[in-house]
Amino acid sequence: MFALKLSANRHATGFRHAFLNGLLLILVLFFANCSGAQKDDQPGYPLTGEIIDVVPERGVLIVRHDEIPGYMPAMTMEFVVSPGDLANAKAGQAIRARLIPTDDTFRLEQIWPNDKMSRGIIDQTSRKLVEDTSIRGSRAFREVGENLPSFALYDQNGDVLQADRLRGKKLVINFIYTRCPVPNMCPAATQRMIQLQAAAREAEVEDVQLISITLDPEYDTPGVLRQYAESYEIDTSNYSFLTGPKQAVIHLMEQFGILVDEEKGLSAHTLGTVVVDGSGTIRHRVFGSNWMVNDFLQSLQAIDGAAGSNSE
Repeated sequence: MFALKLSANRHATGFRHAFLNGLLLILVLFFANCSGAQKDDQPGYPLTGEIIDVVPERGVLIVRHDEIPGYMPAMTMEFVVSPGDLANAKAGQAIRARLIPTDDTFRLEQIWPNDKMSRGIIDQTSRKLVEDTSIRGSRAFREVGENLPSFALYDQNGDVLQADRLRGKKLVINFIYTRCPVPNMCPAATQRMIQLQAAAREAEVEDVQLISITLDPEYDTPGVLRQYAESYEIDTSNYSFLTGPKQAVIHLMEQFGILVDEEKGLSAHTLGTVVVDGSGTIRHRVFGSNWMVNDFLQSLQAIDGAAGSNSE
């Protein structure tokens, strides 16, 4: 059996790296030919473990991972990761991911936080959301004037964002996905959200939180969403991109009235954007991506006006 013990010191010597790369190549060749390897229908192998160190200058994480049955024993080794996953990574963080072997290295993709606390919050809230959709039945779609459904998802940093903790803020929520190939759909919707963010700031509308929920949670992990936000140079101080369990996203879509053609897949989907006031009430909705920024700005300002008149 192979065992690889690495130091968590990111200032390791060049000799250590050369030795590691050579050993990784041996491991690839050995385990790739292991007849007992068990794979599912996705590329690579599921992996769980703990990040021991982050090495940004080399674009790698050092991870102590659990045994991968039929493929690799538990060990500590380094993995190449995407810039978004690298930026989100923290030493001591529990993760789940997919190990992708290549000719000369190992890569981690589909990286998710895997700590018990955040997983418990998201799983429990997701179960309640599924139950709520079932109870509402044919009335699952939330009309203007109804309350926002409760949800908890991961943001682009891998942190849990709970809808219930956004009370008091004016929300603008839409659905997109990062691989959307149609310029006048998701990319156009994201551009309008960016413009609304700037317009609200210029108009000094306070307590605004913009949220884009992915339609494609199986691909759009927190790291992927972080790279997406950075590619648009988005200020994420009050604009979050959310992802999480597929079932939770499906039921949120149903309650927001977002449709996907099952035969054509995500390339054929509807869009919708809503404004929610500080009490959690849906105040405004427009379907499609061609909504007017000024229209939504006025809706946000109207919330402040209504609050002011109620306080008099």
